[in-house]
Amino acid sequence: MFREDERPQRMTSQFALRVAILGGGALVMFFVIFFRLWYLEVLSGDKYLEQAQNNRVREVKVQAPRGQIVDRNGEVLVDNRTALALQVQADELPANNDERDRVIEQLAKAAGMSAERIDKEIKRQTRELPATPVTLKRDVPYELVLYLQERQQEFPGVSVERVYVRAYPEGNLAAHLFGYVREVTPEQLSEPQYKRLDPGDSVGQTGVELAYDSQLRGQSGATRVQVDALGRPKGEPLSDEPPVPGNNLRLTVDSKIQESGEAAIGQFGLPGAFVAMDVDSGEVLGLGSAPTFDPSVYTKPTLSQKVVEQLYSEETGSPQSNRAIQGLYPTGSTYKLITATAALEEGLITPGEVVDDPGSYTVGGVTFRNAGDVANGALAMRTALQVSSDVYFYKLGHEANTVGEEMPIQEWAGRLGLGSPTGIDLPSELGGLIPTPEWRDELYDNGDTDRPWSAGDNINLSVGQGDLQATPLQMAVAYATLANGGSVPRPHLAQRVEDANGRVIQEIEPTARRQLDISESTRNTILDGLRAAAMEPSGTSYEVFGGFPVEVAGKTGTAERPPHGDQSWYVALAPADDPEVVVAATIEEGGFGAEAAAPAVRQILETYFDVKPGKVEDVDAEGAVYE
Repeated sequence: MFREDERPQRMTSQFALRVAILGGGALVMFFVIFFRLWYLEVLSGDKYLEQAQNNRVREVKVQAPRGQIVDRNGEVLVDNRTALALQVQADELPANNDERDRVIEQLAKAAGMSAERIDKEIKRQTRELPATPVTLKRDVPYELVLYLQERQQEFPGVSVERVYVRAYPEGNLAAHLFGYVREVTPEQLSEPQYKRLDPGDSVGQTGVELAYDSQLRGQSGATRVQVDALGRPKGEPLSDEPPVPGNNLRLTVDSKIQESGEAAIGQFGLPGAFVAMDVDSGEVLGLGSAPTFDPSVYTKPTLSQKVVEQLYSEETGSPQSNRAIQGLYPTGSTYKLITATAALEEGLITPGEVVDDPGSYTVGGVTFRNAGDVANGALAMRTALQVSSDVYFYKLGHEANTVGEEMPIQEWAGRLGLGSPTGIDLPSELGGLIPTPEWRDELYDNGDTDRPWSAGDNINLSVGQGDLQATPLQMAVAYATLANGGSVPRPHLAQRVEDANGRVIQEIEPTARRQLDISESTRNTILDGLRAAAMEPSGTSYEVFGGFPVEVAGKTGTAERPPHGDQSWYVALAPADDPEVVVAATIEEGGFGAEAAAPAVRQILETYFDVKPGKVEDVDAEGAVYE
């Protein structure tokens, strides 16, 4: 028997509850661990066994060559070449930091690189594309290949692989059209069109390389090989799936016209752009921008900061900018075609109605003058276009500003293609601006300008000045629309997609954007005035085109663009009686339209019509001399 003070004390209810909770928790944890082990061993055993076996098998992706890009005549403009690329598989480098540093130091000496640069590239590329081999150099010499092969044990994770890179047989020609190819970015991999790609795959990033990437890209192959513990291949490949080359892209571009256009605008050493286009189909025969760039720089694994600055800096003229579709400028008197169309179609004036041009026009105490204060006297539409009378169009701009809420000049500018992208198959096209009372008044209400809309804004717009922003391609579309009778073309660069054997896979024939109702009277009056401006004495571009063997209908433009110097413009249609081609060119700070842009357009038309070049100085009373 127990003494009274030796009897066991009864467990309190609170303590019993704690024991029960702890015991229950332990039992739950036991069952969780048990079922997890059962899941791994029984239900998922085959899966993990397969993964363990795959650790001994490596799948090597075999890059597919991209399709060629050729001009309308089949001349290859963009091709492929194989390059030897020095690569590092980061996860195969030694885990020990000292050993890793030793490998990098040895590789740096062998490759002629600094260890710091190699380490930086490994960290950067692995961070951006963790599953992809790090490419340190391309086009490495065979001596390095042999050196690494003989010492493979000393360079774990290091290899030299053959890769495809873009090649440009014609150098810089049409660089802005092609764009460039680079590795797909992590952001792009999240987009639907890239869902089948892996980090390290290359895609078009700009130009037609981007617009038609899905056709040009091809499909990569794969080779499965067995490797040892060090990752070295053992025996014959287990399987081999060959890559499928990309399709070829045939452009509408004529390489001779493209070359002529780039030379024409490049000769001035100033920024500029040109467009040559079929007025009916919208096929772009040539499109270029100055300054240009070397597209082959993008075949290198990385771009130095110096190269990036040269490509994108305003100090170097922003060579990456495609001024033909991104240059937003006032257009000067080339805009008079739009004002003339609006005035004739909306009944503001008739073709034969005479307007007196005393050399200046005053509204609200502000005087607007002709260039050089020239007084042209009595003018009808045809002669006003021939001599490029500003006063004639100032009066139309003023009258158009007082006809009511509708703004006919702005309305017709939009219908003819200004103020919105043309729809060309190039990315990053800009739409520009057609200034309106609503636009300026809103700026004024928000405190972003010092005054609301006034009649002077519409007067300036009538001659392509003021706040107008348009691209050379938009002006080419506007002129083409009048020339073909009212069909607003959709410019395009791609003609068709072909497979590697030349079989047509897809014809590319975009339909017109819309059809405008332009009377034959309006069309004939304006074309006749533009023909007189180019082909008749006293025409603004007669010194450039007088005597040209194919009659041209063209318009000069000299746009004020403070703080820059005057910008030179010219837009031409040829042949004048039944236009088939439109050519637009602009030269920043090039001066009068007849001084820079018009000669550039003439040079392009000489190539188009296969005319032996004439010289500007060969002009006499009969016009330019052509043999």
